[in-house]
Amino acid sequence: MVQGVTKNLTLAEFLQLPETKPASEYLDGQIIQKPMPQGKHSTIQGELVPTINAVVKLYRVARAFPELRCTFGGRSTVPDIAVFVWNRIPRDKNGEVANTFSIAPDWTIEILSPDQSQTKVTKNILHCLKYETEMGWLIDPLERTVFVYRPNQQIEVFDEPDALIPVPSFASEVQLTVGNLFAWLLE
Repeated sequence: MVQGVTKNLTLAEFLQLPETKPASEYLDGQIIQKPMPQGKHSTIQGELVPTINAVVKLYRVARAFPELRCTFGGRSTVPDIAVFVWNRIPRDKNGEVANTFSIAPDWTIEILSPDQSQTKVTKNILHCLKYETEMGWLIDPLERTVFVYRPNQQIEVFDEPDALIPVPSFASEVQLTVGNLFAWLLE
């Protein structure tokens, strides 16, 4: 269940708290725990990360990360999938992927869970777009619909099985239809 804690913690104080399972997010001064992923959510997330990485990671164009904490613009969120262009992936002094990501993803993907607020998830996507995220997806398994968000553009809705879902420019080789995406639920 999604919980809101009204303690007056700063973002810095929140980041010092132990991680929770499922993850908690810091949104506008509130701590909100994400709902526990269920079957449809987990299936789509589990298939989508390697599908994206099979195309973009191979050529070091970008990389998709599941459940990665991203802290920027006064918020700390954990998108279901955060995709970063290769040269923007934070690295530590050894050149390895850093533990802390203090920038917005280039592509944020959220998969709506039954107990999750679509409004909260939409606000997270819009927050990312404000900080230079190229595209956001909100996948609704119950409605078999994908909402596509881009900066300064009207939201697009994709629910026809043959519709090709738009992807960010850096991931143009990723070809996925609405039907392909939701067919994973039948496997």
